[in-house]
Amino acid sequence: MSDPDQPARADDQPDVPPTRPGADSVLPPEPQASGAVPTPYAPPGGVPAHGASATLGPVGQVRSTGTCILLTFVTLGFYSWYWYYQTHDEMKRHTGEGIGGGIALLLAILVGVVMPFLNSHEVGRLYERRGQAKPVSATTGLWFLLLGWFFFVGAIIWFVKTNRALNDYWQSLGAS
Repeated sequence: MSDPDQPARADDQPDVPPTRPGADSVLPPEPQASGAVPTPYAPPGGVPAHGASATLGPVGQVRSTGTCILLTFVTLGFYSWYWYYQTHDEMKRHTGEGIGGGIALLLAILVGVVMPFLNSHEVGRLYERRGQAKPVSATTGLWFLLLGWFFFVGAIIWFVKTNRALNDYWQSLGAS
């Protein structure tokens, strides 16, 4: 005999198939384990489920590289502050990670030399989160640091590589 205060063990229960509440039919039996490992859920769009987060926020804006370079020259470099703010703000809203626009702008004003490294690093992380190879990384900023002084050649190479990688990323998510 069992104690009425203790719950019944599983082997004491009669073989009654479970029913849904409010339903007259009996649920189908559970499938038997065949030893196969279930496939993990893969989010739509080819984003891998392991180690990558799904798109959390809106897709950023595609910016013409030539127009950005021209605006930087015409505004004597002030457009670059706007570009840093906007791109970091978009990446933060998209992934929920990163420094965001405000801190990027502050760093650009106070210690601008770190921004090419930081910007390329965050763009590379966008690809890394999707399980793809990073087209740019923090070391891409060396173009700016080592050759930026030589008629802006290094700065232009750095910007073209980084902005192209960012634009390609946004376009892969449907931005036009």
